[in-house]
Amino acid sequence: MTSDESVNCDVYDPRTIPDYDREFIHPNDLRQFENALNDNETNSLVALNDWRPIYQRVRKNRGRRRKSRRTTDETREGVLYTVLKWPFLFTVFGWITVLGFAYALTRFYIVLYEQWVSWRGKKESLRRELWKQTNYDDWLKAARALDNHLGNMQWKEVDEYAYYDHLTINKLVSQLRKARTDVELQMRNEGPSSTEAPAAEELCALLEGCVKNNFAGVENPRLYSETYSGTKNLVQEYIDEVQRCIQVISNNKRVSSQDKYQHFKHLDTNFGRTAICLSGGATFAYYHFGVARALLDNGVLPEIITGTSGGALVAALIATRTDEELKQLLVPALAHRIRASSEGITSWVRRWWRTGARFDTVTWARECSWFCRGSTTFREAYERTGRILNVSCVPSDPHSPTILANYLTSPNCVIWSAVLASAAVPGILNPVVLMTKKRDGTLAPYSFGHKWKDGSLRTDIPIRALNLHFNVNFTIVSQVNPHINLFFFSSRGSVGRPVTHRRGRGWRGGFLGSAIEQYIKLDMNKWLRVLRHLELLPRPLGQDWSEIWLQKFSGTITIWPKTIPSDFYYILSDPSAERLARMLNLGQQSAFPMIQFIKNRLKIENAILKGLHQYSSTVSPVQPHRSHDHVREPSDPMTERLDHNLPDRLPNGKEDLSDSSGIDSPVPSRDSSRLQPPSSRRNRRRSTGSLFQEMRRQSAVFFDDSDMYAEDDKKIE
Repeated sequence: MTSDESVNCDVYDPRTIPDYDREFIHPNDLRQFENALNDNETNSLVALNDWRPIYQRVRKNRGRRRKSRRTTDETREGVLYTVLKWPFLFTVFGWITVLGFAYALTRFYIVLYEQWVSWRGKKESLRRELWKQTNYDDWLKAARALDNHLGNMQWKEVDEYAYYDHLTINKLVSQLRKARTDVELQMRNEGPSSTEAPAAEELCALLEGCVKNNFAGVENPRLYSETYSGTKNLVQEYIDEVQRCIQVISNNKRVSSQDKYQHFKHLDTNFGRTAICLSGGATFAYYHFGVARALLDNGVLPEIITGTSGGALVAALIATRTDEELKQLLVPALAHRIRASSEGITSWVRRWWRTGARFDTVTWARECSWFCRGSTTFREAYERTGRILNVSCVPSDPHSPTILANYLTSPNCVIWSAVLASAAVPGILNPVVLMTKKRDGTLAPYSFGHKWKDGSLRTDIPIRALNLHFNVNFTIVSQVNPHINLFFFSSRGSVGRPVTHRRGRGWRGGFLGSAIEQYIKLDMNKWLRVLRHLELLPRPLGQDWSEIWLQKFSGTITIWPKTIPSDFYYILSDPSAERLARMLNLGQQSAFPMIQFIKNRLKIENAILKGLHQYSSTVSPVQPHRSHDHVREPSDPMTERLDHNLPDRLPNGKEDLSDSSGIDSPVPSRDSSRLQPPSSRRNRRRSTGSLFQEMRRQSAVFFDDSDMYAEDDKKIE
C-alpha cells in the first residue's frame, strides 16, 4: 500500500478522530435540561410545542355568565380587508407562481447560452482542469493558466478601473513607500538615545488616513471578479505596502509604546474586523466543513464565527477546537459522529403525532454535545481557543427580538443549548430552553426559561449584531440554504469567477438574459414585500415566514457551494463518509476563488491586531468587564499565549506567516481591557460588584478608552 492510499484510508477511519469515543456531556446535564423543558412554571408562559398555543381555551362553568370574546384582529379591521384579503392573496400567489416558472425558463436559457457560446474549446478544458484540483496551490496554478488564456493578466497591469479610485491609490503608494523608506533610514542612522521620530509621525498620519474599510474602493468585490486569480497589480501593491508600513511602525523603537497603542487602536476602530458567517440549511450545512477546511489550511480562518441552524453546529465545532484538532476532525470520518437522524421512520411518525416534532430534543442534545465539547459555555470556548462564537436564536413568541449569543451577551450560556435552539425548525424540533452554567457547574434555565427556535427564520446572517458587538464590517458568508441557493445569480461574475463571455466584459447569458433574470427576481421580491406589509400572509404555527425570503443572505464575500439534486433527498439524513467526502471537496473548491481576497483583507487586519495586542499591556490598567458576581473572572489565555509565544508563534498554535505570505494569525478579541497581564486582573477582581459596574461593563463594549471611569474606580476601591 502506497503512502497516498494509507492517508486516504486514515481519513475514513473514525478511530483517527480526536475524542471519537468520548462522551463529553454528563448525564445530570441532560436530566436538568429535560426538567427545564417540562417545567410546569415555564410552560404556562410559553408554548409546549409549535402546534399548541400559549393560551388555550378553558371550559367555564355553565352557571356563570359568559363574557363576549373579541374575535376581530385589531390590526386587520375593516370590511374591505375581510372581503379582499383572500382574493388578493390568491391572485398574488398565482402571479408569483407564473414568475417562478418564467424564472426557471430564464435560468435554463442562460445555462444553455453559457455552454454553447461562452464555454467552448480550450476555455472549457481549462475550466474542467480547474475544478479537478483539491488543494489551493494546484488550483491557483490552474486559475492563472485560465487567466493567461482569457487575457486577464493584461487587465491586472492596467491601473484604471471604474470601481475604485486608481489615481488616489497610485499617489498614496508612492507616499507610503517614501515615508517608510525615511523611517527605516532614520532607524538605522539615529542613535538609541534619540526620541524624535518626525518621519514616523508622517507615516502614522498617512496610515490613519488610508487604513479604513474599503478605502478608495480597494475592497470592492468587483476588483476580484474580473480574474480567476488575484486582482489589479496596483491594488496588490497598495495592500502589501500598507502591511509593511504597519510593521515598520510596530518595530520602531523611537515611537513610545503608549503612542503605538493609541495608533493601533485608532486603525483597528476604522478598519474593523472580519467574520465568517455559516448559514442554515439542514444537512446542506455540511458543505460548511469544506469551506472551513479550505480557510484553515490557508491560514485565513477568521476568529469571529457565527452560525445559524445547521451552520451553528459547524460553528460550534470550529470554535471549541484548536487548529490542530480541526485538521484531524474535518475529514470524511467525521460522518461517523453525525448520527442525530439514525432512528427509523416509524419512530419519527409516532413522535410527530405525539409531540409535533420529528426529532427528540434530548437525543439531539446528547449528539450535539460532542461537537460542543460537552456543556462548554461561550466564555469557556473563547478561553480555550480564542475564537468568538456567535449563535442566532429566535424567541418562541413572535414579539421579542432575536438574540446573538456570544461570550459578551451570554457568557455562561451552554453552547449546545443555543445550537439546538438555533436549529429548532417548527415541525422538525420543538422550541427549546437555553441553559446556563452556574458556579457549581450545574445547569439552570436561561432567560426565565423562555423557549427559542430556528435562527434562520429571522436572522440567518446577523450582520448588524456582529457590527454592534465586534465592529465587524467585512463578512464572509457561506450560504447553503436550498431555497436561497436556487435564486443566486451573479450577472457580472463573482469573486474569483469572472464572466467569460466577451472576455469578462459581458453579461451572463448576454445582456437580455441577465436583464430578464434580474427583473423577474425583483418582481417576486416586490410582491412578497407587499403581502407582508399588508399583513395578508397566513402565520402557520404563529410564525411570520416571510423573513425566510426577504432578509439579507449575503455578505461582502458570499461562498455558494455547488449542490446536487440528491442533497434534497438527504436533507434530513445523516451523511455517509463518502457523501461527506464529496461535500468537503466541493466546499473547499467553492472557497478557493475567495482566498486571495480574504488574504489581502487579513494582511492589514492581522498586522493591526498584532500591534494592538503587543502594546496593550503598556497602557494604564483599567477595570475589567465584569459579569455577574456569582461568575468568576476568566483568565485570559490570549494574553498568556502572546507573552510566551510571540514572536515565534501566534495564538491557537499558528505560525507567524508574515514573512512568507503576509498573513498573520488573527487575534481573538477587540476588548483591550481583557488584554491586561494576569497580575493586574487579579488586583481588579477585588473591586465589589454593583449595578453601576454592570452598566459600565456593557457600555465598555463600545467605548474602549483606557482612562475611562478612572475616577470612579478610585472611589470604589
